[in-house]
Amino acid sequence: MSVLIRGRLEGTAVTLVHGPSGAEITTVPPLDNGGDGSRFSPTDLCAASLGACASTILGLYARRSGIPVEGVEFTVEKEMGGPPRRIGRLTLTMRIRTDCTEKEFERLVAAARACPVRVTLGDGVEVVESYERAAAGVPA
Repeated sequence: MSVLIRGRLEGTAVTLVHGPSGAEITTVPPLDNGGDGSRFSPTDLCAASLGACASTILGLYARRSGIPVEGVEFTVEKEMGGPPRRIGRLTLTMRIRTDCTEKEFERLVAAARACPVRVTLGDGVEVVESYERAAAGVPA
């Protein structure tokens, strides 16, 4: 399956348009690279995509497998590296609200770690991951 994404630059802001839905996102350069940091930067979106993808794949796996998951919260810390300027490290912390068994929890973590964004990053970016369990019914 292919998805067409269009983009246009105005000043230093880039507006992206998702072909199938028409949804728009605008990115700007971060403060440390000459921008105003008022929105996500392109590398922020890459970092956010890791957390979103891992959560999505975990949720899909849980639904297909009948594993009860009440919710997932995550943080991703992005650290730039280089030269050349690039993402050097992403630290992903996921908190999974579930009352599943330990074996089921291990399967959920394995599903999250196999998300397409993580696989695409490969060895080019250091990814540090931690997965925490929270009891269902307890807010994060």
